[in-house]
Amino acid sequence: MKGLRNIFNEDIYNLIRESCITVSPDVKDLLHKTVAKETNSSVKEMVRTMIDNVGLAGEKKKPVCQSPGFGTVYISFGDTKGLADIQNAFREAIVESTKKGYLRPSMVHPLTRENSGDNSGVGVPNFELEYIPEQEYTEVLVSFKGCGAELGNAMKIMTTAMLGKDYSGFKKFVVETALAAGGKPCPPYGIGIGIGGQMDIACKLARRAISTRDWRDTNEDPMLAGLEEELCAKINSLKIGPAGIGGEVSCLAVKIGMTSTHTAILPVAITFHCWVVRRGGIRFYRDGRKELLFMEGE
Repeated sequence: MKGLRNIFNEDIYNLIRESCITVSPDVKDLLHKTVAKETNSSVKEMVRTMIDNVGLAGEKKKPVCQSPGFGTVYISFGDTKGLADIQNAFREAIVESTKKGYLRPSMVHPLTRENSGDNSGVGVPNFELEYIPEQEYTEVLVSFKGCGAELGNAMKIMTTAMLGKDYSGFKKFVVETALAAGGKPCPPYGIGIGIGGQMDIACKLARRAISTRDWRDTNEDPMLAGLEEELCAKINSLKIGPAGIGGEVSCLAVKIGMTSTHTAILPVAITFHCWVVRRGGIRFYRDGRKELLFMEGE
């Protein structure tokens, strides 16, 4: 297993490094489309500056954003071979990436605020595991979600009565959350919404939806696809705009994750993701092949 671990270490370190110096291709594409949609010259220039920043970061091999974000690693597998090696490789690669300047050391003890100095710590990074029977590969996807955007997040345990006709209560909660957040989450942002389960499940669904889906995709559930499109349009009608200076595009995408819940409750979690979407993934196939996810040249 030592040899397998060494292979993972190199691939995963490179994955983290590349994730930190750019934004994923789907979001980059949406930023370019935002320039075309904006009518105000100052707003256009603001978005062009964001795009230029991404280009310079890649060219200079420097972090695209000073915030390291909080790393979550999504791992799906058909068997457990090498799972511990993958987790250890991510822990070690994050420490090494911090030492080399790709990530700022920002992980602290939640109460004492003591900083480890290398982004190590209890529960860092966060691992979300999913067993998929007969899956022919092990997939790893790392997402460094900026934490300034977290200040606009909201969570509510609704009831059936609060849901409202045509889900009006649910929609109002989402739009009012975006209005209250204003420009704090670094728009143009993406919004993940988790619906169902209990409080903890709804929050995980929201994070997973905005972290793992292509921001240009269409939800497989037609009802949720319609809600995503409608909510994105409603939020853009608020005219918060890039960097909060006003404009046509405040929200690049809304992504919803859903699971069943108890008849007495409707948990809803909302999480903002700034435009700096640092993520990337690899699929390791049993025959030795590798496939890149959310990376240039994928």
